[in-house]
Amino acid sequence: MPAPLILASSSMHRRALLERLQVPYEVCAPDIDESRAPDERPADYVARLSREKAQAVATRYPQALIIGSDQAAVLDAAILGKPGNRARALEQLRQASGRCVEFYTGLTLLNAATGATQTSVVTTRVHFRQLSDDTISRYLDKEQPYDCAGSFKSEALGIALFERIEGDDPTALIGLPLIALVGMLANQGVSIP
Repeated sequence: MPAPLILASSSMHRRALLERLQVPYEVCAPDIDESRAPDERPADYVARLSREKAQAVATRYPQALIIGSDQAAVLDAAILGKPGNRARALEQLRQASGRCVEFYTGLTLLNAATGATQTSVVTTRVHFRQLSDDTISRYLDKEQPYDCAGSFKSEALGIALFERIEGDDPTALIGLPLIALVGMLANQGVSIP
């Protein structure tokens, strides 16, 4: 019998992505400190958090394969968090207008039984159109992406804000790089489909 698959996340976006693989899994929200260490590079930060999320859940599921993931949006060397409200989302999108925002998505697959750990970071570059305040306001009225890093949902209307996207895995931008995950699962003997 294959090891159970656990998603160490409370994100509904990550759950929706994992559903695409059509494998049974459970969800367990990790309880970790997500503070960034001083001078920690964004890629190192999301890689560490993805590992820590998986490790935090491993004690509850000692025979499982555990998926941890985290994401950071970076503009001008500063990490853009989830806006949380309209005013911050408006400001983030104003800053991104006509510019490129880099997204780093950390992914870890931990075999809790053996300790085998695979971690990768997938980078996606999002080039924004020039956005007027009116365009941003209409977008925020329709989508309200206040729980999304960078203040948009690329899987929905947010795609209209972009000139182009550069990256190897479109699901990484949403928060769970499925191409990398399928490879990691294959390394643990899980075939999809």
